[in-house]
Amino acid sequence: MKNILVTGGAGFIGSNFVHLMLERGGFERLINLDALTYAGNLDNLSDIENDPRYTFVKGDIRDAELIASLFVQYEIDTVVNFAAESHVDRSITDPLSFVSTNVVGTQTLLDAAKNHWKVDPTDKYSNQYKPGVKYLQVSTDEVYGALGREGMFRETTPLSPNSPYSASKASADLMVRAYHNTFGLPCNITRCSNNYGPYQFPEKLIPLMINNAKAGKSLPVYGDGMQIRDWLHVKDHCAAIATVLEKGVDGEIYNIGGNNEKANIYIVKLILETLGKGEELITHVKDRPGHDRRYAIDNTKITTQLGWAPAYTFEEGIAETIQWYLSHQEWMDKILSGDYQNYYERMYKNA
Repeated sequence: MKNILVTGGAGFIGSNFVHLMLERGGFERLINLDALTYAGNLDNLSDIENDPRYTFVKGDIRDAELIASLFVQYEIDTVVNFAAESHVDRSITDPLSFVSTNVVGTQTLLDAAKNHWKVDPTDKYSNQYKPGVKYLQVSTDEVYGALGREGMFRETTPLSPNSPYSASKASADLMVRAYHNTFGLPCNITRCSNNYGPYQFPEKLIPLMINNAKAGKSLPVYGDGMQIRDWLHVKDHCAAIATVLEKGVDGEIYNIGGNNEKANIYIVKLILETLGKGEELITHVKDRPGHDRRYAIDNTKITTQLGWAPAYTFEEGIAETIQWYLSHQEWMDKILSGDYQNYYERMYKNA
């Protein structure tokens, strides 16, 4: 692992991963490719932008010519694909953009990796690749669908996505699987539970509720708020991805969970309590279509086979996260100006 291409590295999870890799070292260069759409934010990376090991390139993962040029120019041997449209609400209003970015973009990256890493790209029967290359697809537990009161998602759980977002991510995962089985491409897929932590775009539950509570604004909660998620600190997630890059067996899928099942309403009330605000700020709004009731990850495979385990308890992680947002109001203010506020109004005004 000498030259790493990180796609979507200016987003929430991607920027945290870039920070982690630069802290750890062990490579020559990290190239961050990001289209800087609504969730991409270079302010997330302002503290490392002058690191000589780091290069930012503005571009789209669907741009095959650009992707090919990056593989040649930087001799890319590792790809970590974070780039994706990722918010379920947006996928309900604009499914096509999710198919385009998440499926077509992934296939474009896979083609570039295959063409540049294959020892003889002209031989369709050859599955021989240059040593040390790896493609890692960052996916989500939402591809599995929803759980009942009991049970957990395992890597063998059948895919059953319930939203345009999760369907597009499942489709991308299947494309990665096909490139491994058909072409022998060295790759892994990771599927994580709900992330939280620094730099998360404020359309997501935790930063949205922190910001609204701080401002004394209404906190919109879908339905009864009893949707249960397994919450994973983003730094734990990034450490798990780094572990898969180092130790993952080619072709394998690894679930990454935080062992922290919490209902949305519990988290909302905890944020209000921490900030000294009353629960009268909670407003229950109409539930979104196809809203999965419960997710839970069984992370036995990655913990037993690769030796990774989450370091954060939820109590530690949420306290640190709330404090981060409170102390980074300027970062939040920049995001809340302009188009995001228009989006927020569209999502919740008539709910």
